[in-house]
Amino acid sequence: MHKPNVHPVKKLCLAVCLALSVAGMAAPTQVLAAPPVAVSGLPDLTGLVEQVAPAVVNIRTVEKIQIHRGLSDFDDYFFRFFGMPVPGMHQRHRPETEEQVRQGMGSGFIISEDGYILTNHHVINGADEVFVRLIDKREFKAKVIGSDKRTDVALLKVKGTNLPVLKTGRSADIKAGQWVLAIGSPFKLDNTVTAGIISATARDTGDYLPLIQTDVAVNPGNSGGPLINMNGEAIGINSQIFSRSGGYMGISFAVPIDEALQVADQLKKTGKVKRGQIGVHVSEINEETAKAMNLPNSRGILVAHVEEGSPAEKAGLEAGDVILKYNGHEVESASELSRLVGETPVGTDASVTVWRKGTNHTLSVRPKVMEGVKGDSKAAVKAVANNKSEKVLGVTVDELGDEQKKSLGVKHGVVITSAKKQALSVGLRRGDVIVRMNNADVTDVASFQQAVSSLERNKMVILMVVRSGMVTYVAFQPSVD
Repeated sequence: MHKPNVHPVKKLCLAVCLALSVAGMAAPTQVLAAPPVAVSGLPDLTGLVEQVAPAVVNIRTVEKIQIHRGLSDFDDYFFRFFGMPVPGMHQRHRPETEEQVRQGMGSGFIISEDGYILTNHHVINGADEVFVRLIDKREFKAKVIGSDKRTDVALLKVKGTNLPVLKTGRSADIKAGQWVLAIGSPFKLDNTVTAGIISATARDTGDYLPLIQTDVAVNPGNSGGPLINMNGEAIGINSQIFSRSGGYMGISFAVPIDEALQVADQLKKTGKVKRGQIGVHVSEINEETAKAMNLPNSRGILVAHVEEGSPAEKAGLEAGDVILKYNGHEVESASELSRLVGETPVGTDASVTVWRKGTNHTLSVRPKVMEGVKGDSKAAVKAVANNKSEKVLGVTVDELGDEQKKSLGVKHGVVITSAKKQALSVGLRRGDVIVRMNNADVTDVASFQQAVSSLERNKMVILMVVRSGMVTYVAFQPSVD
């Protein structure tokens, strides 16, 4: 039989048409309907934000400061810059004192329907008045029930009923990699939402508490706001950032909610926090020290001094002991021991495991509230220095760690941990680093104490201060009796 001669192109067209008719165009339709697998794991936060945002508040603080007026342009410039009068100025102009207002900004969140609010200590520290604004624009004047500097937790109270409440979770249940979000007022931008993951659950930054580390964007004004999990529960209070620029650089820290609620409970009952102490001063153990003492490893902390009459002395602790465990918890840093002791109810017994002369011993110690410190230790020097400097200069200070020195670009100095009106009026702030006082370098808290003790009445003090990498000089009249 004669077969028709079909052109090759026509053969191809016939084959394609046949395939499409048989498949019913099914294959292309299935490809277009494939699910977007690449983004299926990202959380949708819209419902969560709508749920929790009403309980997050904006906090505005008001602080009254004294400003000197009635000066010539030059005198006014000199006074503002140096914080002291031009020599002979009192003979030409007598400055008048005028009260002005400085405002601060932060965040917080409501934890009870009757108006209790959690925030940071540093948000309300030094404030004369505190105001709270809700997302619905209602504003309340808040009462500071209490504030704890060591944990950076403060408890406020406003007069209200049936207020929106943010549930609290358990920071002990969190894990690295979990999604979290923050809501606050960075740069006065109310109800700003940022999200990220938990980077570390218990980061030891040298503070009293190990902090939750995240990559959630946090900036000035976010302080005091909640860190929230995917169940809509507050698991932390946003408190700090690591920064060399003053702004967010990818790392932020939050106070764990478990500890924050314990502090808030004490503040609610008594307005302050009582913590037990056992009366030891300790130092870290490095590998060289461990080898010299024939320790199996460098874990634990070395007892450098035991205060006379302290619970530690009564329990039998001695200088040279290495504390390995406290109440069953391994101890690897001084801050960890301080926290564990502080969490022990005053008047109850705790077990302390120490390494002494090649043998482990378990002792029983009963922490108590101790009003003062004895002994020639860093803790004692710090307490004495701050007691003096708060009266004389209006500031309290702390040591700088090696990482802090590196990030700030300084070789020595002490960091201001709080500033009262006297210091604030001349421009000193929390976080400033004092590197020199008059003509003496300030290398640590001990040298700072020595410099403060040497100040004379009616003589100006000149401080070299580093702030955000910039050096400035502050001069003012100390309160020396």
